[in-house]
Amino acid sequence: MNAYEDQRTVELRRVDAPGAPGAPGEYDGYADATIELRAVPAAVEPGTLAAPVEAAAPAAGDAAAAPAPAVRLSAREAFGRFWPLTKGDRPRLALVCLCIVLGVLGETAAILLFGEITDTALRAGSVSAFWRPAEQWIALTVVGAITGYLGNWLAAWTAERFVMRLRARVFSHVQELPPDFFGRHRLGDLVERLTGDIDAIEQMVVSGVVGAVSAVFSVLFFSAAAIWMRWDLAVATFALAPLFWLAARRFSGRIKTVSRQERASDGAITSIVEESLSNVLLTQAYNRKSAEEQRLAREARTWMRASVTGARLSELYQQIVVVVETVCVLAVIGLGAWEISAHRMTLGELLAFAAFMGYLYPPIQSLGHLGLTFTAATAGAERLVEILDAQPAVSDPAPGAGPVPERAHGHVEFNAVGFRYPGAEADALRGVSFAARPGELVIVTGASGAGKSTVSKLLLRFYDPDAGGVTLDGHDLSRLPLAFVREQITLLPQQTLILHDTIAANIACGRPGATRHEIVGAARAADAHDFIAALPDGYDTRIDAHTAHLSGGQLQRIAIARAMLRQAPVLVLDEPTTGLDALAARRVIEPLRRLMSGRTTIMITHDLNLAPDADRILVLDRGHLVETGTHAELLAWGGAYARLHASQNGGRG
Repeated sequence: MNAYEDQRTVELRRVDAPGAPGAPGEYDGYADATIELRAVPAAVEPGTLAAPVEAAAPAAGDAAAAPAPAVRLSAREAFGRFWPLTKGDRPRLALVCLCIVLGVLGETAAILLFGEITDTALRAGSVSAFWRPAEQWIALTVVGAITGYLGNWLAAWTAERFVMRLRARVFSHVQELPPDFFGRHRLGDLVERLTGDIDAIEQMVVSGVVGAVSAVFSVLFFSAAAIWMRWDLAVATFALAPLFWLAARRFSGRIKTVSRQERASDGAITSIVEESLSNVLLTQAYNRKSAEEQRLAREARTWMRASVTGARLSELYQQIVVVVETVCVLAVIGLGAWEISAHRMTLGELLAFAAFMGYLYPPIQSLGHLGLTFTAATAGAERLVEILDAQPAVSDPAPGAGPVPERAHGHVEFNAVGFRYPGAEADALRGVSFAARPGELVIVTGASGAGKSTVSKLLLRFYDPDAGGVTLDGHDLSRLPLAFVREQITLLPQQTLILHDTIAANIACGRPGATRHEIVGAARAADAHDFIAALPDGYDTRIDAHTAHLSGGQLQRIAIARAMLRQAPVLVLDEPTTGLDALAARRVIEPLRRLMSGRTTIMITHDLNLAPDADRILVLDRGHLVETGTHAELLAWGGAYARLHASQNGGRG
């Protein structure tokens, strides 16, 4: 989970009174609006009345952002989808299967020895006839113990390797998905898919294969031995075996349904707990304790109903199997007693035959239960495939698509850029053109939802434009590798991104491999060294986004130090002073000036305190670039920018 996903804030969202947005830059028409309080992802602008995402960006919970239809897979399709991940471990799986075969052969031989001991030693009362089969039995037991240990150890190792590999693959894929994907899926549900659903798939692909091989070879060897002893009795008892399969088939569909419901409820519960803990201040401030408890209780009841139903069905299946198995065993004993009375069978042969039947029915039962396990795991596979089938919004260009410079100078240009978020009904940007050169400060402002943050998302290639193009030093971003583009651009987002680690590690993540001297130098430049050095553990102090050791302004200066250490030629500042009080904001301004020095800086902001320093100001309104110029020029023009400025200065122009 990255720091973007780990933050939450409060959104005041306009729910009704549409059609009265007022003039650009003003907040008229909201007096009659219904205000909805809810938790939203951190990548929004807190404290605004308009929706914090772009006007055309789909918001979580909106109809446009509804999740895609759930994937439906058969057990065979689910198995085929994930079996290729075992490619590197198949030799070990083959060894596990060999150990299983040897173990079953040993058990078969041990049962035959038991029959021999019964007839030659026990009935005859001969101690001398006991030792030879007893020694053989002990030898078989030792060999079986060794092969059982090796097989189980290899099986566990292979299963955990599979889980690790699958989790890494899904996690890597998730990190490439666009922001709108995370707007359509709750964070807790994604966490559940990366944990519980992956474990369920392992039960199908690795443990399921091992269990199936064990059951199949047990059935084959025990059946062969029973037929070799008395084929007529074996055929008579095998006639009842299909009852196991019929029972499994009868229950598989219903178990799959409740397993799917249980998986979904698991994800919902995780989401609610995560959201509630992340927004504990909101919960306490608005007395939402009861409401949050009710949310959790509703999902918990749904989960409990699905879980209890699944347990009831599984238990009913088990008990039916017990009844069928008992009937089979009694049939063997009854037929055996009749054969003994007719002197066609010895007691030892009957006991051995009954033992084979006793050993035979559990693997038959296991095969039926494995079918139910596969069915239940398919529900988890469907949820995971939904993630794996989601496509990243951008990708690296084909090899040789164009030259890649060693380092960018920082000339950024938007050329008639148009963009619409996936699933949205309107464009977020329409025909936007501007340029920013090294050493320039370009401020992008406008009312909430005007398209400001979309500019940063396109520049960092979270998305590619639908029309026009974005260039860096004349190179179209879509023809440059993603890693290169993002190495040339430093993002200082609206929410201060802090890792659960030491202060030094938080600064060093701006440039992995940085020395302690470089880390301290960046902290000095960001006016952060003094308060860091005053901490008991200094740069080794462990912090997180909610740490009590540091204020919001101090955490922001640590983020600025990280950006300084990165030394990228292009800097994107997204509301850098939002959430800070006036004193903290003033303390941050000077480090920001040093950070911007010599770089191409694009600042996305409502706060116009730095506007007089800007080389150019861009005013966006509903995706259109409506004004551009310096602070003085735009004030003199008396348009949208002048109204925004007046709204922040009590009506004074």
